[in-house]
Amino acid sequence: MAKLVPRRVLVTGGAGFLGSHLCERLVAEGHDVLCVDNFYTGLRANIAHLLARPNFELLRHDITFPLYVEVDEIYNLACPASPIHYQNDPVQTVKTSIHGAINMLGLAKRVKAKILQASTSEIYGDPAEHPQREAYWGNVNPVGPRACYDEGKRCAETLFFDYHRQHKVRIKVARIFNTYGPRMRPDDGRVVSNFIVQALAGEAVTLYGDGTQTRAFCYVDDLVEALVGLMATPDDFSGPLNLGNPQEFTMRELAGRIIALTGSASAIVHRPLPFNDPVRRRPDIALARRLLAWEPRVELDDGLRKTIAHFAANGNG
Repeated sequence: MAKLVPRRVLVTGGAGFLGSHLCERLVAEGHDVLCVDNFYTGLRANIAHLLARPNFELLRHDITFPLYVEVDEIYNLACPASPIHYQNDPVQTVKTSIHGAINMLGLAKRVKAKILQASTSEIYGDPAEHPQREAYWGNVNPVGPRACYDEGKRCAETLFFDYHRQHKVRIKVARIFNTYGPRMRPDDGRVVSNFIVQALAGEAVTLYGDGTQTRAFCYVDDLVEALVGLMATPDDFSGPLNLGNPQEFTMRELAGRIIALTGSASAIVHRPLPFNDPVRRRPDIALARRLLAWEPRVELDDGLRKTIAHFAANGNG
């Protein structure tokens, strides 16, 4: 086997849920990792166990401002990803997606680094195509309350491909579908964390709409494996690439599983479906299977058990 060559890797948003798991993986592989975060939604506790490692460095910085460092690879994950957080300051959310992309692409151009953009399934909006393929252009309301995130990420993708075409920057674009696991914030408003916190507390589990809307949930370790694999692909592949779990579940099914796994007596209550909330969401991952020989391995119940254990150990609920 070829010997791994350590690289200097920048992870923006590295103290967040997904970023901290990615930093952990890269540090374990022996790379020199620079974790950058402004701690708007990231938590120092997520990367505290890495601070003593000689190949890990933490820098508090907001990527809406330029950053001058020497790196070989950049994973651009910085942006609030849950509706509660990105709608709390929508203007800053747009700035993080667009100004942040410009600054990180400028850095990649200067130091000739390879750069990966963490895009999102939200660029498909409330999809008229199901499951969603990379060739689908989406169905997004550009003036709705979710647009700060949806359109910010869509514009970031545009910038990535324009920098690639105009400046020959080596890019990778990953469209990430619903991801869950330990280190999710209990207050992020996402369905998995909401249901777990409510069930552990014995409170009513809140279903929005009639509970028949669907999502497909990918455990964080599987997602990190795919991101690392995408970064390692040849330069002639830029993406976009769907990354997620193609197994689709209704929100009612998810609530029932979490109530059962927590041993909770929680009832289920219904609330109106938020405006522009997608009704169905499931990735077509045929390209990821072919290109990366990848597909999720962690079954939903196994991943939920690990996630529930994390929330319970940290007093959430």
